[in-house]
Amino acid sequence: MFVIKNSEQLALMRRAGRITAEALLVARDAIRPGISTKEIDAKIHRFIEKCGAVPSFLGYGGFPASACISVNQEVIHGIPSERVILNEGDIVKIDVGARFRGYNGDSARTFPVGKVSDEALRLISVTERSFWEAMKFAKAGFRVGDIGFAVENFVISNGFSVVRDYVGHGVGKELHEEPEIPNFGRAGRGARLYSGMTLAIEPMVNAGTHEVKVRGDGWTVVTLDGKLSAHYENSVAVTESDPIVLTDVEK
Repeated sequence: MFVIKNSEQLALMRRAGRITAEALLVARDAIRPGISTKEIDAKIHRFIEKCGAVPSFLGYGGFPASACISVNQEVIHGIPSERVILNEGDIVKIDVGARFRGYNGDSARTFPVGKVSDEALRLISVTERSFWEAMKFAKAGFRVGDIGFAVENFVISNGFSVVRDYVGHGVGKELHEEPEIPNFGRAGRGARLYSGMTLAIEPMVNAGTHEVKVRGDGWTVVTLDGKLSAHYENSVAVTESDPIVLTDVEK
């Protein structure tokens, strides 16, 4: 069942989205060689609570931290740790959720740590650009398959692959709502989009194979071939015209 938000609910989603976006800015500014992912997570946690919100991920399904922080070949759901220290040349994915007055924002970015390889920079860029390709179809009247096709077509044309085992989703009072939003699919297929839907669209793009596996901690997803992965996500409100990005970290 799809949840259509009214204007008051969308206003709360905007606030939750802004806090989420600003938490990512806090994380971005903290990134440097020598810092632990646990320290970055603590900064995110403090900022979200200072804004009068609650970290959406903390305790969700038993997850033990306020942000998912995944390094290099880690795709998503990396657990922050004092033992994981960022090094020059790494790329780090930070996925954040903030719940404000019962509504959730959800957003992720991939950041370089110092000077990184040209391949890593291109992977990060293609992943972000694939999201904006998807946004052309995040409008009332299009279908979920249009979004997935746009992402996959752009990614493959640039020589990378999309993760197929994990997908985007609706977002609102629940962190995960219907419908699922795969980063692959057939144009014109899948659930129809309606004004008032709020979606977390999140391309997960690998430098090599699309195949992934879960580490022994039960959370951290890594590429099967050990090659780099990037992640880019925003919470988006569907309208009759252009979609609204609720977690625009640049703004």
